[in-house]
Amino acid sequence: MKLSQISSALSVRLENGSPDTEITGVAGVEDAAAGQLTFVANPRYAGAARTTKASAVIVAEDFPALATAMLRSRNPYLTFARAIELFHRQEEYGPGVHPTAVIDLSARIGVNAHIGPYVVVGKNARIGNEAIVLAHVVIYRDVTIGDHFFAHAHSIVREGCRIGNHVLLQNGVVIGADGFGFARDDSGRWHKIPQPQPVIIGDNVEIQANSCVDRASVGETRIGRGTKIDNLVQVGHGSHIGEDSLLAAQVGLAGSTKVGNKVILTGQVGVVGHCEVGDGAIVTPQSGVANDVKAGAIVSGAPAVDHKLWLKYSALLSKLPEIARAVRARGKRKDEE
Repeated sequence: MKLSQISSALSVRLENGSPDTEITGVAGVEDAAAGQLTFVANPRYAGAARTTKASAVIVAEDFPALATAMLRSRNPYLTFARAIELFHRQEEYGPGVHPTAVIDLSARIGVNAHIGPYVVVGKNARIGNEAIVLAHVVIYRDVTIGDHFFAHAHSIVREGCRIGNHVLLQNGVVIGADGFGFARDDSGRWHKIPQPQPVIIGDNVEIQANSCVDRASVGETRIGRGTKIDNLVQVGHGSHIGEDSLLAAQVGLAGSTKVGNKVILTGQVGVVGHCEVGDGAIVTPQSGVANDVKAGAIVSGAPAVDHKLWLKYSALLSKLPEIARAVRARGKRKDEE
């Protein structure tokens, strides 16, 4: 594909390069070879951009000029993501139902759907148009799913759950398993609390491999439009996640957690039940949230505190033995006095 074609497809400005340069693929700035397209979004890689072997580099509007051809963009990272789509088309699945699929007679499947081998669709389930449901996916009874649903192999949607349009489930996702609810009886044994309420998922949500979103005993578990959930994430029963939030790998939300819009929970963050994380907040890796987090805050640590305060804590950690020795020495001197 010529640079001029790429520039047009991505709606970016070509600078300092021949429109006829042939581009065969994309690569990272340090690994790219002649004939490939790369990008620089982080200023730390500015030096690598000057030495890259790539034939063209996607850069910001204000990035210093390079000898290499440049594609000027307001959002280089997003532009590079779109460039990858130009060279790596997703596999296409034609419409039809595999003969090994088991679909209840009362279920309804929309037009142009692809239903793969050994798929099971339960009683009164509804799946919208243009769905792609791959091998061994199980859709329980009374599920409602919108258009352009994509479910990879071995994902499961439990009874009564409702899913919007353009939702993507990666391998092994479980939507609507029972919430973790038990009450202790007089003998000290645990009695299971029924979890009949559904999970509600908005449009344009992606949930990645082996993540679980639990159903609730009362109320509903909700995931807002545009939210993206990474691998191995646990969303507890009755939790609500707002729109356009990101939950990175191994995040765990206890029951009845509320997460606002455009929140970022980074890797291995844990949130105690009934806590609220405000809009636009960021929780850094391996932090434990035990209290509400204000909108727009950045918090770190366990228990999580303001990030700047946590940096001060961290700076003192290596000095704790020295401080402890000084305190003991001072106490000894007072005793001798």
